[in-house]
Amino acid sequence: MDIKEFKDFSLEDYQKLIKNREISVKELAQLFLQRIENVDPYLHAFLFVNRESILDEAQSLDEQLEKANPEEIPPLFGIPIAIKDNICTQNIPTTCASKILEGFIPPYDATVVSRLKAQGALILGKTNMDEFAMGSSTENSAFGPTRNPFDLNRVPGGSSGGSSACVSALEAPVSLGSDTGGSIRQPAAFCGVVGLRPTYGRVSRFGLVSFASSLDQIGPITRTVKDCVTIFEVISGKDEKDSTCAPYPAFQAQEIPSREEVKKLKVGLPREYFSEGVDSEIIESIQNTIDFLEKEGIKLVEVSLPHTVYALEAYYIVAPSEASSNLARYDGVLYGFRAQEAAELQEMYFKTRTQGFGKEVKRRIILGTYSLSSGYYDEFYLKGMKVRTLVRQDFEKAFEVCDLLLTPVSPCLPFLFGERTQDPYQMYLADVFTIPSAMAGIPALSINCGYARSLPVGLQIIGRPFQEGLLFGLGLLIEEGLALGAPFPEIPLRKENTYE
Repeated sequence: MDIKEFKDFSLEDYQKLIKNREISVKELAQLFLQRIENVDPYLHAFLFVNRESILDEAQSLDEQLEKANPEEIPPLFGIPIAIKDNICTQNIPTTCASKILEGFIPPYDATVVSRLKAQGALILGKTNMDEFAMGSSTENSAFGPTRNPFDLNRVPGGSSGGSSACVSALEAPVSLGSDTGGSIRQPAAFCGVVGLRPTYGRVSRFGLVSFASSLDQIGPITRTVKDCVTIFEVISGKDEKDSTCAPYPAFQAQEIPSREEVKKLKVGLPREYFSEGVDSEIIESIQNTIDFLEKEGIKLVEVSLPHTVYALEAYYIVAPSEASSNLARYDGVLYGFRAQEAAELQEMYFKTRTQGFGKEVKRRIILGTYSLSSGYYDEFYLKGMKVRTLVRQDFEKAFEVCDLLLTPVSPCLPFLFGERTQDPYQMYLADVFTIPSAMAGIPALSINCGYARSLPVGLQIIGRPFQEGLLFGLGLLIEEGLALGAPFPEIPLRKENTYE
């Protein structure tokens, strides 16, 4: 089997092959293991590949299929799925790409993983990321960076760089990522795939290793909008194990409006997202999409989100403050890395955290601890939270005159390795268009809208809370209208075939 034959396959297409006995679950798992074997030495999208047990689990599903009614098998039966390495997986390592959690194996599954398994999905492996999801390029992984499938000299975005690169390169048909300030949408844009940040509370965070608890969300990364809908239907819904999870039922595809209803929507264009500093080729691709929407009869209006300019600075007060609290648990006592040469307890704490955490994580812990310290709480953290309220109110006012917002995902194309590592502020600017909606807790969808210099350009659709159906409706219209197809970047392959 040639992986190229599956380039345009949806999850539904894989299901049809399995139901019709045209491919076994084990053969499908072997196909993706072989693809990983061929291209991952170049990409480094995976930190762990579940080679040991996935074939046994696939064999078991094949045996179940022999006795089952094919029409009654669940929607993800036999589908291999990659999971970001900050989402707990029972008996499979979860390191958050950090030395301090190297070798940690969770004794339980995150709720999203349990829900995927309940629908027949197979865990293909754990994907690379910026350490503890702190970064925009996956260069902050303690185990080495992931490369962009479209240009191996460029970053895949971050922090879900591994989850996005593996789906783009078809090492996995779909994956899960996490998004705190843009960590699903920005890498999805850099790798030419689809990424959804759901409404805060629409997907359970139980089993997601916390970075900034009031911002973190789990979401799907897929090759098409349709597949994104399928995964979101499975992982969304209330969860008693997560007190921040909203009492909403799981999303259903019936919530997506019809094509005619989508064409009656009013779409807002925030002027602050089309200002100086955005790559002209990105603006050109977005404008082509806007022209397409106008031809389809969709009404476009200019709106303003005046506090956007303050969102980035406020985010880098709020998120590090929560991180400094959440990461205090990694002290070398309960689990993970422990420095061996310490003479007493305080020294052990100091050396463990100094040696176990990377440079960017330590920077944010120090920044957050300072912001929360006595005498500075009101001056920094409280002001940051006030700005967060203003940012949310901006969106509420905008949605009084439009149904959805349309913006670039990032002001820049995928950049070269090392280009921004010496200047943290320039790195943070890569998320300047994804942070405001994360601060507001509202859903946003990233889809590919074209190419510039042979690199993908991402388009962001933002909606009201719990209105993911509208995002999908417009996303499906744009995806079909632009007809760009799912990505399949050319990557040099190894010739050995070890999984037959």
